[in-house]
Amino acid sequence: MVRSWRSPAVLLAGALLAAAAPPPCGWSRAITLTKAGSHLIGNPDAPVRLTEYASYTCRECAAYNIQSEGVLGLAYIPSGRLAVEVRLLTETPVDLAAAMLASCGDPARFPLNHNALLRSQAKWMELLPHATAAQRQRWNHPDLGTRNRAIAADLKLYDVMVSRGYDRQTLERCLADEAMAKRLKSVSVAAVAAGVTKSPGFSINGNLLSNTHDWASLRPQLDESLN
Repeated sequence: MVRSWRSPAVLLAGALLAAAAPPPCGWSRAITLTKAGSHLIGNPDAPVRLTEYASYTCRECAAYNIQSEGVLGLAYIPSGRLAVEVRLLTETPVDLAAAMLASCGDPARFPLNHNALLRSQAKWMELLPHATAAQRQRWNHPDLGTRNRAIAADLKLYDVMVSRGYDRQTLERCLADEAMAKRLKSVSVAAVAAGVTKSPGFSINGNLLSNTHDWASLRPQLDESLN
């Protein structure tokens, strides 16, 4: 019987390489739900972490998503050196309802849910100025599920999520999920406490970037952090 011999150092190196290897689907499709309730896209052990602070009613956030999503997914995240954490700001009832829809179900679905809500933002946000007094009253109903269902129906957010393959019953369960709402609110409160005053906002490895609210101003700083 022939046995191959490897030193402990070689075995350790092999283990480290295996740990650093991307999953079969690639780092761009590796999604982790953090303990704080945010979503991390990419290698959890990446040396550089970009944190994005966004809300679904922020028009600049929608513009940033269009500018950055493809570039990050194709040129940055696959290397395993950069991971992107998305922290949602939920200071308004509409933002909270949209965030709960984006976070519905398997965490792996979040990135495309996030994209769908931002890419369709112009369409559903057009309905906001035309909301009746009765609708706005429902949007502030004290019961979480009642409030969120009204927002999702009146702004046609259900339609966005049905196009993502969700059924109405699943969406309504998510919209009534008190634990999810609590996690999302905690993320938002922590962001404001950390100094986030405008969305989209960004931090790199925990350092909040000043005067950085679009892809054009973010990218040079991101490239510098990766050098």
